[in-house]
Amino acid sequence: MALTEDQIIRYSRHILLKGVGGVGQEKLLGSRVLVVGAGGLGSPVSLYLAASGVGTIGVVDADEVDLSNLQRQIVHDTDDVGRAKVESAAERIAEINSDVRVEKHPYRLNAENALDLVNQYDFIVEGTDNFPTKFLVNDACVFAGKAFSIGGILRFQGSTMTHVGSSACYRCVFRQPPPKDAVPTCSQAGVFGAVAGMLGTVQAAETVKYLLGLGELLTDRVLSFDALTMEWRRVEIKRDPNCPICGENPSITELVEAEQATCAWQPSGAREEAQTVQTGV
Repeated sequence: MALTEDQIIRYSRHILLKGVGGVGQEKLLGSRVLVVGAGGLGSPVSLYLAASGVGTIGVVDADEVDLSNLQRQIVHDTDDVGRAKVESAAERIAEINSDVRVEKHPYRLNAENALDLVNQYDFIVEGTDNFPTKFLVNDACVFAGKAFSIGGILRFQGSTMTHVGSSACYRCVFRQPPPKDAVPTCSQAGVFGAVAGMLGTVQAAETVKYLLGLGELLTDRVLSFDALTMEWRRVEIKRDPNCPICGENPSITELVEAEQATCAWQPSGAREEAQTVQTGV
């Protein structure tokens, strides 16, 4: 589809970029991205994807806006307290860009609906505050052959990685959820609000790069950020041939939900170096 005069003006700074141009912008307008979690990370992700002109943004979240969310979840405002997060997020996205269609999924992602949902989109962005959803998104995307970005924040730190094709998946780095109560939740340990913006913006950039085929993605690496030192650290990782889902002899053949829910990336044995933080919102 040809860009309208208003769209040429709106997206002119994209169109000027080598590797984007009018053709790339048209591709973005025809793309479909699913944002899992309309919280701290999902907020900047959805806002930047909307501003970038990603034509269809799906938002899945079963929660309502709470006053304590507003310190970092910038897609919502004070008047939204008590509203479904997908509703307030959709409204805000529409205010930013009427070109964007929002598909609202006001329910919890689970083993029954995850595969069908991710199959409807070109790229998946995960930014929730619990391990079961992170592993579920990873497993569903691996089964469906979908590329995704996964990320998390806790206290003053955040980390993110991207999976595409045969690159390392989340289970290559973290085999399974940690034992219940092994790590604190964000409500217990706290989270520095601006870290959500730092990491969510990285995830949005990864999404647009993937859709346009630009640059190098965060595949086979974990990118971590520490707000106290303002340091970024990139740790190389490798696809594990013994991974239970993407390895040579996978033992996971169907989607299964973990029961425990916490919010931090959990190091696994020798993988500790692959991460200084952990996850949440």
